[in-house]
Amino acid sequence: MRDQQWLVALAFVAPGAIALVLLRVVPAVDAFLDSLQRTSVLRQTTSWVGLQNYVDLLQDPGFRQTVKVTAIFSLIVNPIQILTALLIALLLHKVLPGGRVWRAFVFIPVAVPAAVSTIIWGIAFQPNGLINAFLDVIGIGRQPFLTSPQQAMWSVLVMLSWIGVGYWMIFLIAGLQDIPASYYEAAKVDGAGTWRTFVNITLPLLRRPLAFVLVADTVSNFLVFAPIQILTNGGPENTTRLVMFDIYNKAYQVGDVNLAQAEVVLLVLVMAAIVSVQFWLLNRRGVD
Repeated sequence: MRDQQWLVALAFVAPGAIALVLLRVVPAVDAFLDSLQRTSVLRQTTSWVGLQNYVDLLQDPGFRQTVKVTAIFSLIVNPIQILTALLIALLLHKVLPGGRVWRAFVFIPVAVPAAVSTIIWGIAFQPNGLINAFLDVIGIGRQPFLTSPQQAMWSVLVMLSWIGVGYWMIFLIAGLQDIPASYYEAAKVDGAGTWRTFVNITLPLLRRPLAFVLVADTVSNFLVFAPIQILTNGGPENTTRLVMFDIYNKAYQVGDVNLAQAEVVLLVLVMAAIVSVQFWLLNRRGVD
């Protein structure tokens, strides 16, 4: 009887396990093995070079610039998106009337394909676009946005936040709705103010959805590619050359697949380390 239960369980698990191995494990192993080799396009030969591709990457000034730009971008975009999503979730949960209607408006950008949103923002950022027309009206003057080394990163960041905030807001609103109303009633009886109620009740009970949003947002922003390719192509002066665009450029523009695979492996290791640290910090504070 017990053996039959094991067989039934195995029959349910097997398709998922096979798909996981074929779609995740095999490509990951293949990418790692490719990163240890070097292919000559002219000679049509492949040779084993060990860790030489990683050494070449770390000694490449262009790669170090990409890492710097990606690190700065991640340190800015993740807090902005998460804090904005949390603020909007709190406002729409109970404060503002007509919360469902406002949620739909905030969520609309998520339903639009990312490439379409990028093109719309690209037109809006043009010298004769909608944003510069508005700035002209209020007397600020036209801005270069995507062609300025100082403004290009911020322009991309605004566009990505416009898409991402509504998506993360939905998870945080779901978390807020799971907090029992009796906790807030007890806090009100005790005379707790808005800030104290948020710090002592809302924030601790919202840690689970916050942990998910923090990890998922960090990973998704490491994988940004299409907006960079469409809006800036990594420029101006490589100020928006994020790591996924750099990998694409090495693999399909330069044609050095082995070096691109080495960069993929490094990216996966860095993302795994950051996500592990985030989970460790959240667990240390009592998330079960």
